Amino acid sequence: MRLEALELLRLEGIKKSFGIVEVLRGIDLAVNKGEFITILGPSGCGKTTLLRVIAGLEEIEEGRIFFNNLDISAVEPHKRNVRMVFQNYALFPHMNVESNVGYSLRIKRTGKEEIKKAVTEVLDLVQLRGYEKRMPSELSGGQKQRVAVARALVNRPPILLLDEPLGALDLQLRRQMQIELKRIQERVGITFIYITHDQEEALTMSDRIAVMRNGLFEQIGSAQDIYSRPATSYVARFVGNANILKLDGQCFAIRSEHVVFLPPGETTSTALMAKLSARIIARSFTGGQTRLTAELQSGEEISSCCQGINSALQNGMNVLACWEPPNAIPVIDTDK
Repeated sequence: MRLEALELLRLEGIKKSFGIVEVLRGIDLAVNKGEFITILGPSGCGKTTLLRVIAGLEEIEEGRIFFNNLDISAVEPHKRNVRMVFQNYALFPHMNVESNVGYSLRIKRTGKEEIKKAVTEVLDLVQLRGYEKRMPSELSGGQKQRVAVARALVNRPPILLLDEPLGALDLQLRRQMQIELKRIQERVGITFIYITHDQEEALTMSDRIAVMRNGLFEQIGSAQDIYSRPATSYVARFVGNANILKLDGQCFAIRSEHVVFLPPGETTSTALMAKLSARIIARSFTGGQTRLTAELQSGEEISSCCQGINSALQNGMNVLACWEPPNAIPVIDTDK
């Protein structure tokens, strides 16, 4: 992880409501200079509202926002020195790429030569050199997104806010753009605050992830922490879709890839713990993996995931659900 360990932005007790609906219920967050942090959560959890609050596009009811230790809670949006990239690109359809990217510099009455130099540099950064005269209608979705990023970066803002910018792209292009955005962020060293409901995006790009639920953060940590050491049953289910089991009065999360189904009487050389009797009720093959689901005697379901096509286990077979004890992670039960 490449962080400069210098706090750039701090949110303290941020609350925001729309009518009687409390959207943000006391958000605390510290963001370091040069960090790529992702706010991850389902639709309606408050992600976009939080981003708009940071940008100054929504007023807060309680709490404070600090930028470089200065309170900017009441500072107007255009004075906050942050930029946003939206899912719908928001390009000017009547302007070519060069004009779109350089628009904010022209508004600031920057000299023509300086604008040309800045636009050329940022188009190089997003690998669109030579596209200066193309109109938005002549660009692919991925190219439009790169232009939107270039337009936001041309002023070299300390913080770039990205509101689900890859949501409109197809899967293959989205994965390509994940790599490109991370490359750009590392090269320019600007702080990125990125919001998404896509766990793959968050795990692929982020230095840290803040998992959001109902206007609060459930857990903040590295991708490794969030995936391997979830704090709550909600985080375990939302990131990686873990099995949640209640054993001996305690709640545990067990990742599907750590569960093995064995027919009764079969042994294994690994230190697996046979724990629960179950019956296979479903199987599917996607993305090079076989996913098996079994029903426990309690009526709960448990899943196992393995590489390739596993033809040995079929629906209706009785099995033992096994795992190594360290892979059963104690979590707080938030499913109540």
